[in-house]
Parts: sequence; structure tokens; C-alpha cells
Amino acid sequence: MSGSVFGNIFKISTWGESHGKALGVIIDGCPAGIEISEDYIQKDLDRRKPGQNKYSTQRKEADRVEIMSGVFEGKTTGTPISLIIMNTDQRSKDYSEISNIFRPGHADYGYESKYGFRDYRGGGRSSGRETAARVAAGAVAKKLLSILGISITAYTLSIGSIVIDKANFDKNEIFENPFAMPDMAAANKAALLLDRAVKNQDSAGGIVQCEVSGIKPGIGEPVFDKLDACLAKAILSIGATKGIEFGLGFDASRVSGSFNNDEFFMSGEKIVKYTNNSGGILGGISDGAPIVFRTAFKPTPSIAQKQKTVTSDGRNTSVEIKGRHDPIVVARGVIVVEAMTAITLADLILLNMCSKMENVKKFYDSIQ
Repeated sequence: MSGSVFGNIFKISTWGESHGKALGVIIDGCPAGIEISEDYIQKDLDRRKPGQNKYSTQRKEADRVEIMSGVFEGKTTGTPISLIIMNTDQRSKDYSEISNIFRPGHADYGYESKYGFRDYRGGGRSSGRETAARVAAGAVAKKLLSILGISITAYTLSIGSIVIDKANFDKNEIFENPFAMPDMAAANKAALLLDRAVKNQDSAGGIVQCEVSGIKPGIGEPVFDKLDACLAKAILSIGATKGIEFGLGFDASRVSGSFNNDEFFMSGEKIVKYTNNSGGILGGISDGAPIVFRTAFKPTPSIAQKQKTVTSDGRNTSVEIKGRHDPIVVARGVIVVEAMTAITLADLILLNMCSKMENVKKFYDSIQ
């Protein structure tokens, strides 16, 4: 299987399956000298791990990360960083009844068409559990970015028809409710919506908004590796994501150019914009304003309602999916969006260091 590697300089390779012995990630190209510990990485993994409330799968995984290489005396060494997370609460028997059935809304049919067989235990590599490895790598990338003064904040903008009120925005509230919503009133409404969905053996989707502050202009490549294109690939590689938009997004198609254009002005010696309809990216390159984008997550496809499907040998049948599943994945997806954003930015910033000869000479001249 190809496609498990992401990045050019800051490069990650994830491995493992939902019901395998473990999963993990190898990070290549991380600079030496960054302070990293298992406890630091664990904070992000704890935001993603299952079984923390009634609105996430009741699979009980501690998701304890172990640093296997690449860190010595609390700092990165510049060598490959290997991180492992053991699986401890697999119930593969929950999936034995659907071993020859293609679940609606899942990757089962595509996997079997491509490879000739599939790991039916929780979806194997297509399971959302794979994202634990991304979150671990993302924690390292976020530490690198924090040294540069760059911060990333993602949160749930909406669940189903429930949308946060920006007037009630409270960043601290993101960590205080099970939906990662920065609006307590909206979170309470979302709880009622999810309670109805669970009662009806159904699920819900939503939208995650991500904001990056502190990033300077000039990051991103102007053709195929545009900053927004790279972010789009990273974010849409997360399972259950179905769309992404930057800044004004699709609404830009419904306004005039005079409205959509972000006009510039001088603030001291700095060039800034009156508006940020571009979402901080112009021509595939950061323009110095905060990067703002939104991504849509579909409703969890694993639902207990009876659904029509077919078997791997071509017979019509129906299925009622049993086991432990999230009625919504949006809240746990928030930290995954942060992680993939951080990994993408770390890679492009390192790549940007060789964009001008003066940068190369400055670095070379600094070598003792």
C-alpha cells in the first residue's frame, strides 16, 4: 500500500491498523534541539482518544504514546523520531458478522476492489483510529511552529444545523464541552441534537474551523505546492472529511471582485489588509494575515439502523452495524485538523528556507 507518507522535508509515515497490535508514526526531517516529551505529545492524544463521553465510541484506549527513537535527554536529535501507540481494547469479534458485507458509507467496497481482500476488523487502515498517529506527529510539528511564534486553533463551528454564535465565542470553552465548541449555548443545543440521533440509531456531521496566527508572508509554493492546495490535501486525507474552503470560500463566487479583494495599507512598516477574504493565502502563498479555513465532516457511517447492501459474493442483503462507534466524529476530528495543519506548515516553512540564495548563504556562513 502506498500513500502512507506525507511531506517533503518534515516527512511523516504512519503505520498500523485499527485492530492490530499497535499503530504509530515515523517523523523524518525534524530539526534537532526541539524539547519534546511523551507527556507533551500525550496532551494532544488525550484530546482525540475514544471513550471520554457518551458522544464518542466507548472503545477504551489509553492511547499512551512511547518515544522509541529520535529524542535524547528531552530534545530531538535530528534523526528519525519513532512514536508507537499500543492497541489494548480491540474487539474484533464485533466485526465477524460483517466480514463479507460491504457497509454503506464505508471504504469496504473500494478496498476489496483495489486489493482483492480487506481487513474487516474496524476498517483496518481506513479506520479513524489511524489518526492517532497523525496527532502524535502533529504535536511535534506544533512544538516546532510554537518556537517560530505560530499557533493553531481549531474548533467545531457547527454540528448538524446547530451553528455557534460568534458573539458568544470563548476559546476556553473548546476544552470544556464534549463537542469542542467555543460557545456553551450551542454545545447544549448540539447535545440535544445528538441525543435524538442516538435514540434514532443515527449519526450527525459538522464543520470544523481552523485558524493559524503568527505566520509570516511568503510561505507556500506558487504552482502545484500552493499553501492552500497542500493544506487541502492534508485535511481531505482525514477520514470523513468531504469538503474544504478558505477565507470567504464558496461565498466568493457570489460577490463582486471589489468586495472580495482584500485591500492593503501600511501599519507602521508592515503591510496589512483591511479584510481577510483570502483566508490568509494569495496565489498559493501566505499573505501575512491569519490562515482561516473550514472543513466539513460527514455523519458517522456506522449506524445501527437497518441498511440495504450487498455481500462480497454479490448477494443483496441488509445490515445493522453493531459494536462501539461515534455518533459524531467532528469533535475528535478537531485535534486531527490541527495536527495535519501543523505538519503541512512545518514542512513548507522548512522548504521555504532554500527559496532564496541569501538564506542558503546565511546558513552556510554560520557553520563553524
